[in-house]
Amino acid sequence: MAFRPWLAALSALTALSLAACSAVKPEPVLSKPEKRALIRFVASEYSTETKPVLEQLVKEFELKNPLIDVELQVANWDILDGIYTSMISKNQPPDLLNTNVYAHFAKDGLLNDFNEILSPQLKSKLYPNLLEMDRIGGVQHAIPYVASVRSLYYNKDLFSKAGIAKPPATWSELEADSKKIIAATGSHGFGVDLTDNEIQAYLSYFFFGSGGGWIKDGKWTIDSPENVEGLTFLKKLFDEGLTDPEPTVTTRDEKQRILGDGMLGMMISGNYFTSVVPREFPGLKWGVGPIPVKDGHSPISFGVHDVLVSFKTDHTDKQALSKFLDFLYDNSTYQEMIQREGFLPVTTPVGKKLSEADPVMKANMDALAQARFYPVQEPAWQAVMDRARKMGDAVLYDNLSPKDALDQLQQFAVDRSSK
Repeated sequence: MAFRPWLAALSALTALSLAACSAVKPEPVLSKPEKRALIRFVASEYSTETKPVLEQLVKEFELKNPLIDVELQVANWDILDGIYTSMISKNQPPDLLNTNVYAHFAKDGLLNDFNEILSPQLKSKLYPNLLEMDRIGGVQHAIPYVASVRSLYYNKDLFSKAGIAKPPATWSELEADSKKIIAATGSHGFGVDLTDNEIQAYLSYFFFGSGGGWIKDGKWTIDSPENVEGLTFLKKLFDEGLTDPEPTVTTRDEKQRILGDGMLGMMISGNYFTSVVPREFPGLKWGVGPIPVKDGHSPISFGVHDVLVSFKTDHTDKQALSKFLDFLYDNSTYQEMIQREGFLPVTTPVGKKLSEADPVMKANMDALAQARFYPVQEPAWQAVMDRARKMGDAVLYDNLSPKDALDQLQQFAVDRSSK
């Protein structure tokens, strides 16, 4: 084959070009920064267990989800309202708030719809009747977090000294047994909490116990004759010296300690009593009975459930919220929290497991399924509660009659609801 100089030159030029190309470094590809998410979680403090339990939970979650930061703040119920109200006023509301009200936030359009946040797995675990109470017009403004049922708890030693064989089931028995306890032991008879924390609860016990209630067929019934009778009887107990001496000063938690110390015969509290009080007073012999009702009336079951709400924020990340809620309600994690705090679970797997292992838990869960609750779906409920908190001293110390107090509260509720 004949020598072709032009071909040799072309080959050399090609080799030089390839060498030159191989020497050029490629442009670096900038990786897209990973998106971080922030969840501000304001939780209510139920006991000394609350903060360490939640702090550990948040720590474990962040280790498993390094791109999600959870800012946890645990606050006592006494200051909880002030904390989240301040955050809202600064346009920095919490992404998650553990509270006992939600309808007024929903009315103002402040809340996310949990239908857009909850995973199908978590939604299917929550008890339907509790979910329904946290839904208005198809929008899931809140989800249940913990629940309790209320009962009468009593000091067995004081009952024994007073010759009382069983807890009172009626108002007349409650009155008679309080007198026996005072006469035989010198301790107080019946603990009443009309402080800011629980006045709405004690009003409910005596409203429902007389056949009344807060609302009926969508209308407020605070000033009904039944409710007036219930509050009148409660005042009678105080006037006769059959209650503890400071219903508007010492809280439910403080009264539980007074009962544990042997200075109080009985009080109405939640099922968490069975975990919290014996832990602090291991030698206490205690018993439980129904909430006393007006003679001739059927027993009542009264329940309370606290909720989680999610505020709309400038950094809302629904996927991150969904992951955190799945972790929060994980069966083993949630069960541990429930047992340490002494609450009733709001998820069916934990409720079923604990009920099968403990007949007391089963009885409480059955009672919860039949219980009456606060009117939490009413936007005016928060304001009505706040107003009710101001009437304890006025009623007990004769500044207002029970009827006048309830007439005023009724008018306030009607006016507030019309706005």
